[in-house]
Amino acid sequence: MRVSQPRTKQDFAAYYQLRWEVLRAPWRQPVGSERDDLEDAAYHLVAQSEAGELLGVARLHWNSSEQAQIRYMAVREASRNQGVGKLLLDALEQEARRRGAREIILHARESVTGFYRANGYELVSPSHILFGEIQHYFMKKNLVR
Repeated sequence: MRVSQPRTKQDFAAYYQLRWEVLRAPWRQPVGSERDDLEDAAYHLVAQSEAGELLGVARLHWNSSEQAQIRYMAVREASRNQGVGKLLLDALEQEARRRGAREIILHARESVTGFYRANGYELVSPSHILFGEIQHYFMKKNLVR
């Protein structure tokens, strides 16, 4: 597996397609709902197999000079529990540290809070409910060692 930033228009099309397929399509949300106003300023990553198959995607943006936020992390169902999420998460944290972030926050779906906790994130509180049914939790990780 390898992690890299999407570069071309084609790379970004595949990136957003996977985000939509995993995070929006199962809840009948329209194409375009997988994006927000921070896309141009964010740091995007893709995880691919050695054969070039897109396995997962993730995004990091900055809320302040010291706080980064992970959003839209998605791993193809057939690629889960194979280290794809960990690879993406480690790369996001490395970039956040490189740019001086002292902490990373996120709002995790209930189904993945265990993954984030296993990777050092603290569950702070219940957050919002997406699409009237997907409970999210506010989580954070201190990056200062």
